[in-house]
Amino acid sequence: MLPPEEIQIPQPTQPPSQPDFTLRELHTHAEYDECVEIQKETWGAPFTEIVPASILMISQKVGGIVAGAFQGNRMLGFVFGLTGIMHRKPAHWSHMLAVRNDIRGEGLGQRLKWYQRELLLKLGVDVVYWTFDPLVARNAHLNLNRLGARIHAYVPDYYGADTDSELHSGLGTDRFIAVWRLRDARVRRAAEGKRVTDYADYAGAPVVNSILTPDGESVPEHLDLPNAPAVRIEVPAEIQAVKKAAPETAWQWRMVTRKAFQHYLITGYDVKGIYRDDDGRPFYVMTRGGHGGQAGRAGKAGRAGKAGRRVGGSRRRRRE
Repeated sequence: MLPPEEIQIPQPTQPPSQPDFTLRELHTHAEYDECVEIQKETWGAPFTEIVPASILMISQKVGGIVAGAFQGNRMLGFVFGLTGIMHRKPAHWSHMLAVRNDIRGEGLGQRLKWYQRELLLKLGVDVVYWTFDPLVARNAHLNLNRLGARIHAYVPDYYGADTDSELHSGLGTDRFIAVWRLRDARVRRAAEGKRVTDYADYAGAPVVNSILTPDGESVPEHLDLPNAPAVRIEVPAEIQAVKKAAPETAWQWRMVTRKAFQHYLITGYDVKGIYRDDDGRPFYVMTRGGHGGQAGRAGKAGRAGKAGRRVGGSRRRRRE
């Protein structure tokens, strides 16, 4: 790939508590092995889809990105993806982002993504795809608000029925496919620490997948899906906590959100982003029309087609 003539990369705003660390690409067998260990720490030792050290190394020979954050000689996290051709243009699929348990919440994942962007722009790649679980509000906030990505599609059961990861058990592997257009104005605003969406404009939009009980608890519910200019789709603040306490309720959240997201994407709505209201309830905002991309289509399953009901089944993966 030919490098772009000139690259202007704004420096992303850093969290005030950011610890000292170094971002760089990986080069040694020991570093690739450490990536494998972080995968096990993140997704559990039984995880069946760990990327081996040899593939991490070889991917770099053909434009793949394998980069880590280091504090001294200790790797704190890594990002990994593959570069190829999509729609006859160079594209990158960001497959994994993982941070050690003791450093999560410090903004390291965000820094790794911006470093990934820097490396890809130098390669002449300006579009990145990855997946994330729509029920994980924290990841949605990072991807949509902090990074400025958009939603390309919703795919039920994207990674199949069984990845042997406790994170996925009982929920299936429904995923959003995110698209990150690295030169997009929305992404540049995010890199400068600016707000990408003014959520105050949508506080009165109807909620289409949940109701409040008399004691103020939010519960998933199959509701009519109105043809409103904007709608809100609620997800739990912590889906893993819900799954642990009430697996049936967690599965119901999956079903009602799947129905709503697929309906609105197919009918031409875009995901504007996600926010928490004053009570801490996370809501996605979807609006009719939008940026003119391909977000108005619900995707097809990568390997499993329709998802069956899995409460207590075994699943896992956090491909990004």
